[in-house]
Amino acid sequence: MKAVHKKMKKTFREKVVNKFSGIMKKNRLLKYPCLFVMTVILTIYYICMHFATNVKRYVCIAFSLVFFMSSCSFSFAVLSGQQGFINAQETYNAIVEDSDVELAVEKEVTPDESLLPDTDGALHEFADSEETDGTDFYTLDDILEDTQSYEYGNENVDNSEEEISEEVMPEEQEPVFDSSDWRLVLVNKQHPIPDDYSFSLGIIKDYMRCDKRIIADTIAMLQAAKEDGITLQIQSPYRTDDRQEYNFNKKIKMYMSQGYSYMDAYKTTSQVVTVPGASEHQIGLALDITSDTYTQLERGFGDTEAGKWLVEHSCEYGFILRYPEGKEYITGIIYEPWHFRYVGKDAATVIMQENICLEEFWDKYL
Repeated sequence: MKAVHKKMKKTFREKVVNKFSGIMKKNRLLKYPCLFVMTVILTIYYICMHFATNVKRYVCIAFSLVFFMSSCSFSFAVLSGQQGFINAQETYNAIVEDSDVELAVEKEVTPDESLLPDTDGALHEFADSEETDGTDFYTLDDILEDTQSYEYGNENVDNSEEEISEEVMPEEQEPVFDSSDWRLVLVNKQHPIPDDYSFSLGIIKDYMRCDKRIIADTIAMLQAAKEDGITLQIQSPYRTDDRQEYNFNKKIKMYMSQGYSYMDAYKTTSQVVTVPGASEHQIGLALDITSDTYTQLERGFGDTEAGKWLVEHSCEYGFILRYPEGKEYITGIIYEPWHFRYVGKDAATVIMQENICLEEFWDKYL
């Protein structure tokens, strides 16, 4: 019985060997070609048998690779449409994580983008990278020239955070944070802007706008810096959805023109320009800040007196350095010493003192 079983196992191999042995006996000149062909056939046969007997193992490996690539914090590339670029909302409907976290925010009037100038006219290009050509910069003096914008920014400013801190919580008690606080809304690649998110725009200067609730603290921060001999400049505050998508797609095209594949261009772009639908500029809570002596959006700004002043004092006015160095693996964005996000004074103080990013703050306190 064992001999029969052994013969059955070797049937295919024996057939191949016998076939080519017969050919070689009839014609010795074909000996080496026959040996080569026989070796190739048997090699292919054994490889196929190996995969057939280990198919489950390879399926598991393939699934693990797909899962890793789709959940990578640095890129969530999705090809869409004939243009080959992304539709941010469709992208994130498919990949949003932590869907059980509800981010309730104050419901005000949805920004009326028709009030903004035509993007083909006065609205210049803003970018999350080193490109600043064509971007306007506004200092404190520039902003205060327009008294109306300053008054509008202070109108109906919500100071409930400070009032609660003074009336309810003793000084020795740590502040309690609420995930429904509009200041703390988490916006990143994994948490795109909620569909029901709404806010009111306030005027900073000319066409520059942001969430009007942060303008008073922004003015106060610029004033404090000026008193310390530092002239800060604001650029790239609120952006429309169309403007963010334009910036993102333009950067992809730039990398592709340098020889990148679409996927590589997307991945690289997503590390320097926030994916449309997941940018804090689109909700008016982020500002790009430089100085009169260093206007470029480059990592070197962090080494300037202005950059150091912002890291030390911005939390006093409710702002944090949103993408700090060493946290790229969490934020998914490169170190940006110019990008500051408003989170309120209590949260900003905790974040900057503990040297954590907003994502870590959420994990720890909310």
